[in-house]
Amino acid sequence: MKGLNSENIQKIIHGKRTFGQKAADILTKWAGSWAFIIGLCIFLASWMIINVYVLVDGWDPYPFILLNLVLSCLAAIQAPIILMSQNRAAEKDRAKADYDYRINRKSEQEIEEIKKQLNRIERKLINKLQH
Repeated sequence: MKGLNSENIQKIIHGKRTFGQKAADILTKWAGSWAFIIGLCIFLASWMIINVYVLVDGWDPYPFILLNLVLSCLAAIQAPIILMSQNRAAEKDRAKADYDYRINRKSEQEIEEIKKQLNRIERKLINKLQH
């Protein structure tokens, strides 16, 4: 994070995203929702019902080897995309934390300077009152 200034940090946090970054963020938001979980459960239940009860010779009879392949491919594609989105979020968090740290350090320095000035003023007032 060395060399980050306010402008660079703002670009990281609010900058333009590539198509892939936007897609990864959308997929991550959607895949982490109840709509996705419920939809996946409905899809799985439908797949099993159709292959066990509706079709006599279903395209994927029990133990659903094709379904396992589909779910494995989904996980293999979905996991790295979600990780990309999480990495971007972590980069934003690091930039925000670095920015907050810099502001806090600057504020601390300014407060120390104000305390020194107040101490000087207090000493001068005490000296005037004593004379």
